[in-house]
Amino acid sequence: MQYIRCFSLSVAAFAVFAVSVSGPAMAQAPAAPAAPPENAPPPTWAVWAPKELRFVYMGFTSHYSCDGLRDKMRAILLQLGARSDLTVQEVPCSGMAGRPSEFPGVTVKMNVLTPWDAASSSAAATPVPAHWKVVDISTEHDPLREAGDCELIEQVKSRALPLFSTRNVEYHSTCVPHQLQIGGTQLKPEVLIADDQRSPAAGATSAASRPPPPR
Repeated sequence: MQYIRCFSLSVAAFAVFAVSVSGPAMAQAPAAPAAPPENAPPPTWAVWAPKELRFVYMGFTSHYSCDGLRDKMRAILLQLGARSDLTVQEVPCSGMAGRPSEFPGVTVKMNVLTPWDAASSSAAATPVPAHWKVVDISTEHDPLREAGDCELIEQVKSRALPLFSTRNVEYHSTCVPHQLQIGGTQLKPEVLIADDQRSPAAGATSAASRPPPPR
């Protein structure tokens, strides 16, 4: 009986010791990573492509100075996904600086994203992660002042938008010369936007997030 009692006490002591040792180890065990959702969209890869644009505005409702047009065009192009190192320069104006010009214009040099294709893209091009984003082009915080830019938006749609990769473009315009109609003109495309545009050169991707090899 003594032997059985001692043996039982030894088994109980061993069980307590095992729990005390395994407890911290179990608490420190890392949680298994969560599986990605089944409906998660696949990564979109794109490359930067240089583009140039000479844009001369011709309208009746609003008149711009060359530097005023420069600032508006820069804001619009950035909304469309142009890289932040773009240059927008006014062309020689007939009017004085800061004064409305009859035909103000700008020249643009920029880089825009185009879908990456391993088979056709240059080997020197560095694919960057990107995503499609719906952008509602806006020129002013004041709806009434923005209504005056309807002719500008019309010309951006026909001459600047084709330089970008777009899809599902929503556009409507009831722009009438010399009349302001709030919300009368809307340009709402889906454009390619870089996941991270903090670096002007859009640096190389990490080894864990590289694009798939060509098939």
